[in-house]
Amino acid sequence: MRLNRQVASAIAQGSLAVAVGNLAELPERVLQFGEGNFLRAFVDWMINAMNIRGLFGGRALVIQPIERGLVEALNEQDGLYTCILRGVERGQLVERREIITSISRGIDPYRYWHDFLETAAIPSLRFVVSNTTEAGIAYVEEPRPQDCCPRSFPAKVTAWLAERFRRLGGTPEAGAVFLPCELIDRNGETLRALVLQHAAAWGLPSGFGRWVTEHNRFLNTLVDRIVPGYPHEEAASLTTQLGYEDQLLTTGETFHLWVIEGDTRVAGEFPLTQAGLDVTWTTDLAPYRARKVRILNGAHTMTALAAFLGGLETVRECVEDREFGAYMRRAIFDEILPLLPQPEEETRPFAERVVERLANPAIKHQLLSIALNSVSKYRVRVLPSLLLYRAVRGHLPPALTFSLAALLAFYRGTDIQEGALCGSRAGETYPARDDREVLATFTDAWRAFGAHGNAGTLCRTILARTDFWGEDLSRMPDLVERVTAHLTQIVRDGIRPALRALG
Repeated sequence: MRLNRQVASAIAQGSLAVAVGNLAELPERVLQFGEGNFLRAFVDWMINAMNIRGLFGGRALVIQPIERGLVEALNEQDGLYTCILRGVERGQLVERREIITSISRGIDPYRYWHDFLETAAIPSLRFVVSNTTEAGIAYVEEPRPQDCCPRSFPAKVTAWLAERFRRLGGTPEAGAVFLPCELIDRNGETLRALVLQHAAAWGLPSGFGRWVTEHNRFLNTLVDRIVPGYPHEEAASLTTQLGYEDQLLTTGETFHLWVIEGDTRVAGEFPLTQAGLDVTWTTDLAPYRARKVRILNGAHTMTALAAFLGGLETVRECVEDREFGAYMRRAIFDEILPLLPQPEEETRPFAERVVERLANPAIKHQLLSIALNSVSKYRVRVLPSLLLYRAVRGHLPPALTFSLAALLAFYRGTDIQEGALCGSRAGETYPARDDREVLATFTDAWRAFGAHGNAGTLCRTILARTDFWGEDLSRMPDLVERVTAHLTQIVRDGIRPALRALG
């Protein structure tokens, strides 16, 4: 039987195999852009925890941010899904299973645009959370939407706020608190700037801009939890153990951290800490972000593509693999950690904990999952460390520079099918998923390589894309030379021999 409210209610009466959240009818207090594994195992899990303790009394209304998503499956299960968290605590492997009940429903704005706009008139919606990946918070020039959904996330937010301003009169009480979870610097402030940019481009009244600025809060946040998502290999056995089918079952580690740059008034409205959750409200997010993004996320992104090309499938395999484990540790402890602004007595224990978390025996974090939108991720997570090392030390960091060549090799393909570039590993194809412009650029570059066989030309073409990297990296001759050398060897000999050549 498929998970739904009736099944969950029956389970709540006596099952010890899985806990069940609060099934009472609660108002929609959170608008959520994104229905993926991370938000469901992080924010929705936290809302569930607050509701269980009677601290929040609200649910999330989920908006599907892209055309192909999971909202239909979510609605078929009445917004319910199972979250399984696993980790090592005090030396013991622990597992917690829970049916999360904090989502009310989902809306696909691409099919039901006016239903999406109607949500702007719900007075109880106070908080807006999102996770649309690093590529999501970006300006895309497009006209003010009339009867169809705009492409970009900031445009959707602007349309929603404009409708809310019109329907609720632009009162202070109608303002919302935005808590974006996208892993970009100053994510809340950036989102607000893009909303105001759309408002100006669309000719919205000046009063709207003032209301957005004065009565809506866009808080900068930082999230931390490893969420592998749906456990494909265990799905059948878990279905048997749980006694029901759950297409949205998701897994994650027990560790979690949410750092929010905001005042205590918001903290009182959103009582995360009172629910016993590891949430930090701070006046300065910067040191938390630099440490987490460059060490944990940087390690993920700089290792995943190379390791996948080397025949590995999961993050844990990377840590345990002699060659790729050494490669990851070299990047973390020799090239990233020494140049962080915090004292080493703070950063080294964090880095060591990160390696432990990545080796969690209960977590199977697929490398292809991490590989989604790798160009924007690399720009945010890895490139700052590479450029800082070069500026301070006067030469390039070997492991991080190799990781850039591995990224170019991962996107090697000349055919795009179903929105993904078709790469090849050991004679089998794999999907490289990214923004359409990214995939088109790599496809053209590798087609040209097939004609002339010049890796240097390919590297200069890709590294020159300021829209990819934030600057023209081809203006750094040493970087072009080293990436070209690495890529040439990867193409000629394979990823592992090229990695061994690093020394």
